[in-house]
Amino acid sequence: MNIAVVGTGYVGLVSGACLADMGHDVTCVDVDSRKINLINQKQTPIYEEGLEDLLEQHVGRRLTATQDLRAAVL
Repeated sequence: MNIAVVGTGYVGLVSGACLADMGHDVTCVDVDSRKINLINQKQTPIYEEGLEDLLEQHVGRRLTATQDLRAAVL
């Protein structure tokens, strides 16, 4: 399933990473380009235990981040 998650804070990014870990294709959307760049480089902009490992496993495969909401939902 393709899923768009709006917001890459403690709820959005963790939810997106867990959904990717469950096998879904996830696009996380945020207005903060710094967060987007970190996520797409497999680095976490927040601390949550285990999140760094999930990003390492899924970014570029099942998880991506963007500022483009329209592209994420089409």
